[in-house]
Amino acid sequence: MQITELYQQYLNSSGISTDTRKIEKGKIFFALKGENFNGNLFAEEAIKSGASLVIVDEAIFAQQEKMVVVEDALETLQQLALHHRKALQLKVLAICGSNGKTTTKELIARVLETRHKIFSTKGNFNNHIGVPLTLLAIPARTEIAIIEIGANHLEETTLLCKIAAPDYGLITNNGKDHLEGYGNIEGVRKGNGELYDYLRENKGTAFVCMDQPDLMERSEGLNRITYGETTSADYCGTIRATFPFLKIYLPNSHAEIETLLMGSYNFDNIMAAVAVGNFFGITTSQVAQAIASYIPSNNRSQLLQKRWQYLHS
Repeated sequence: MQITELYQQYLNSSGISTDTRKIEKGKIFFALKGENFNGNLFAEEAIKSGASLVIVDEAIFAQQEKMVVVEDALETLQQLALHHRKALQLKVLAICGSNGKTTTKELIARVLETRHKIFSTKGNFNNHIGVPLTLLAIPARTEIAIIEIGANHLEETTLLCKIAAPDYGLITNNGKDHLEGYGNIEGVRKGNGELYDYLRENKGTAFVCMDQPDLMERSEGLNRITYGETTSADYCGTIRATFPFLKIYLPNSHAEIETLLMGSYNFDNIMAAVAVGNFFGITTSQVAQAIASYIPSNNRSQLLQKRWQYLHS
């Protein structure tokens, strides 16, 4: 089956599933494989659970008309996701980096949704399986998709960029994460920098923190928009307060941004949202209101009040 034909099947389906425990009627089931599982074993179960089509890559399991054999089920899923991404009339912003990806993604989403129809990565669906599933969940009327990219070894970011085909990119920072895969900090910088390489080759635009010399060096020659404390940045800010919550001043617009975030480490995340928001036509006042209303998920950077109860014997 060609991707174009499979795409028509996808458009007529109720979505994609890779887990028979969560499958719903009318979904297309992809029989993915890993070190400790083989989705092909559940092809029959997927049909019984209501799958409209099952994609397998081991012919022995293709026992029904609704089962289609491909060379590699995962690669087919990724190709289908790319086909869907290209069929949509939208812009894609990819976010990668060692720390702050999720908070930055959520802040940017909160800001952009004030004016645009947006879609963003849910949870930690940011790897070679999660990214295609995220892309295939994007509704047709979406204007901007914010795709989080998570990688732990070289060439993985390149692969995910080829699937998501971002028009814009943002690296939060380079830190000592996933050293077992990258080897050292230089490996981390090279791995994250694959996003810049993709943008450079495809005439994309990068949002770059000007306060981070390694990111500025790696993005040299790119069409870029800069942000940070550096006064020459396109979008400059300074920290006014850090306790109980972070407060930022934007000297160029004489605006102040109040947040419900703790810690100066969130400054870069907030300034990234300012830069992206302004670039996509969100006024500074709207940006400030959106950021002020943002409450991080999963208890990140939150100040929680607790009522202590003392028991006396």
